[in-house]
Amino acid sequence: MTEVHRRNALFTWQNGWRYGLMGLPLAFVALPLYVLLPNHYARTFGVPLATLGMLLLGARLFDAVIDPLLGRWSDRLFARSPATVLRWAAVAAVVLACGFVALFFPPVRDQTALLLWASVSLALTYAAYSAIGVMHQSWGAMLGGDEVQRSRIVAWREGLGLVGVVLASVSPVALGLPATTALFFVALAAGWMAWRIAVPPPLAAASTAAMLPSSTAHPPAWGLPFTRPAFRALLAVFVVNGIASAVPATLLLFFVQDRLQAPASWEPLFLGSYFLCAALAIPLWLRLVARIGLARTWGLGMVLSIAVFVFAFGLGAGDTTSFLLVCALSGVALGTDLALPGALLAGVIADSGDRGRAEGAYFGWWNFATKLNLALAAGISLPVLGALGYVPGTRDPAALQTLSIAYCLLPCALKLLAAALLYFLLLRKTP
Repeated sequence: MTEVHRRNALFTWQNGWRYGLMGLPLAFVALPLYVLLPNHYARTFGVPLATLGMLLLGARLFDAVIDPLLGRWSDRLFARSPATVLRWAAVAAVVLACGFVALFFPPVRDQTALLLWASVSLALTYAAYSAIGVMHQSWGAMLGGDEVQRSRIVAWREGLGLVGVVLASVSPVALGLPATTALFFVALAAGWMAWRIAVPPPLAAASTAAMLPSSTAHPPAWGLPFTRPAFRALLAVFVVNGIASAVPATLLLFFVQDRLQAPASWEPLFLGSYFLCAALAIPLWLRLVARIGLARTWGLGMVLSIAVFVFAFGLGAGDTTSFLLVCALSGVALGTDLALPGALLAGVIADSGDRGRAEGAYFGWWNFATKLNLALAAGISLPVLGALGYVPGTRDPAALQTLSIAYCLLPCALKLLAAALLYFLLLRKTP
């Protein structure tokens, strides 16, 4: 039996949920941070869109910049032992929980003090979230395997993450923020405990480094991933596709509340159907991966997303049922964005000979790109919408048309560009 087949056989469903469960609280907290927080501060505290956009841009740029540093730090921890990684993950989890409380339950209301409090809280929360995310992603990438196996490992993490997102989309409305916070704490503790008993990665290179004197047990340079052409090509596709997804994520609630004028009771249904369909679609996409490969399956997901958002452009006030269909189908397309790029990256790491020694460096830059996408989406789209006349609650037809263009057509154009890059940079070079 080959090493790859042996590893595939060892990764059972029990190993899958134990490793993947930490994805649930990470995704649970991600939805409030990236989707609910802008709307919450704009409507509850009256923060102007331009000010809010600049605040989120600054915080997310900080978050993005520290990811490569966290990646290098993660490689140092893995070079010591998986137990060291788990200990520091526990510390980061405590910081993350405290930061979440500080953000959504600020003790100040004066706008200047509120913005300062939010800035510090966002910095701490993002840093802790990113540290756990890089360590968790690196752990999964080190498990190795062929394309199907790598996609299965990522699917466990992202699939359980989608369960967390569904819970996060429903619980604030159904239970309120205090109960949602308590639920997040429970999920975070359970995720860490499951991770603690998950199958450890085969850290061949890291184990060797750990046996050397501490002064010589250094991870590779943090710029190592950019010396690999395959990583540069994959990252280009990932960045453009990520911006295409980040823009509608930032504008979703504004579109629902103002363009569709949907009752608040529909919001958890929209979000829940979107993420639930993504979770349910992942096993189907994995079957397709076994037939046509990771890159081609990802491309089909992009095409589906484009078709759905073109349809969404024609929706207006009262089209709640049609938008529910949009959420469901775009959720199906989301399944490819969640499960497949990370599996492709794990393959790039292995093919480049860097498995077991530089996953943190790769995922640090990978997450840097993800956060940069989100920062640009919030920092550019919100101020531009404000400058073009859109304000939350408006019923001006021209302003609402601008909102529809930003929410629907701009992502389509970016997805088309991402699909073209996928074809020319990856598929044409694949036998």
